[in-house]
Amino acid sequence: MSGEAWTGVAVAGVTAAYALGSRRLASTPVSSAMVFVGCGVLLGPAVFGIVDLGHSAGQILTLLEAALALVLFTDAMTVRPRDLRSGGFLPGRLLGIGLALSIGAGWLLAWPLLPGLTAWELALVGAVLAPTDAALGKTAMTSPKVPALVRQGLNVESGLNDGMVLPFFVLFLAGIPGTTAAEEGAAGVFWRALVLSTVLGLSVGAGGGRLLGVARLRGWVSREWEQLFVPAVAAASYGLGVLVDGSGFIAAWVAGFAFGLTLRRFPAASGADTGSQEGFGRSADFTEHLGGLLASISLLVFGAVLLGPTLQDVSWRIVAYGVLSLTVVRMLPVAVALAGSGLRLPTLAYIGWFGPRGLASVVLGLLVVEEHVPGVGLLGRVVAVTVGLSVLLHGVSAVALADRYGRWIGKTTATGRELREGTPIPEAAQRRLTAR
Repeated sequence: MSGEAWTGVAVAGVTAAYALGSRRLASTPVSSAMVFVGCGVLLGPAVFGIVDLGHSAGQILTLLEAALALVLFTDAMTVRPRDLRSGGFLPGRLLGIGLALSIGAGWLLAWPLLPGLTAWELALVGAVLAPTDAALGKTAMTSPKVPALVRQGLNVESGLNDGMVLPFFVLFLAGIPGTTAAEEGAAGVFWRALVLSTVLGLSVGAGGGRLLGVARLRGWVSREWEQLFVPAVAAASYGLGVLVDGSGFIAAWVAGFAFGLTLRRFPAASGADTGSQEGFGRSADFTEHLGGLLASISLLVFGAVLLGPTLQDVSWRIVAYGVLSLTVVRMLPVAVALAGSGLRLPTLAYIGWFGPRGLASVVLGLLVVEEHVPGVGLLGRVVAVTVGLSVLLHGVSAVALADRYGRWIGKTTATGRELREGTPIPEAAQRRLTAR
């Protein structure tokens, strides 16, 4: 019990310390992810041994699953269907073409570098490391120096690709003998994880959005409880997905999208635009902050129990794959997906580089660990090193590259040349980007 108490004190101390200096650090290369992961490594068994949760694997997974469920719900909740058409091409191409190519490229490059894994295990590596995490490169995706079209594209991609990769993950897992998904069979996985979980998510999300919309109009719900209602819907959708032996994450992601879509059809009680920060946005504030807090704590736990021990026994093959995953596996598919779009090479490089790996990859990797996949040790080390490299490299480069790219945009525009990057996006999307 005393060990768990010290763990709680350590986690609370790191969180409080970062909170006190968060505004000062926001303009530096030191990101919140770097702080929490770095402190996790120091506090974990690899160094000081204060945070040692080796006997509480179930609690770790519960924390990480809760964080990812909330992030999936809120990310999907804040994305509008028309966001996929903003600028006419960028989000749709990144999600519709780039994501599938990234999974395939990660699969193929793992073949020569990670010997001993089966074809399905290699495919899992590609799927687990495909989703991006905007929180790890926040400055790069929110800096006003970066064209709104690029920021919007990266934010929408990050908000949706973690949910879109889940069907691939579930199907690949079903191909590995001995896993729960394999025992259920492809038909059972398709029905429960993909169809039933999606239907439940749509029902809970749309129903919750309608109930909140009606309560708003009639003045039944206070602002405080309106914000608490959102995580309740997220938890219900995730729980129902788990109860039917489906995918709680797919249910939560679909529920978030349905919730946001339904709620926007109701005017705010004050008469404000439901897409504004005062209208629709206020419902998600608490859930986004809670998800962000849980995600940060999850990164600290990741540093302590995964990255720290992995750094004590890492091979050049794993490091090589991690580097390739952040470069070739990400940048080449982006270049192919955006071919013919009219975007300049610096923009392609900027979008291609800022595909950081974070919470979704950590949680999906741990779910594979829970399934006792034969190559789980190697797969876990690959995920740990890749996410660790992403936290460091994307965090350090975000501010500098956003400034450099912004200067290039400014100089090029000043010459009178038209840039496709300057394509305007809807005012509502502009307001949401500014709010972030």
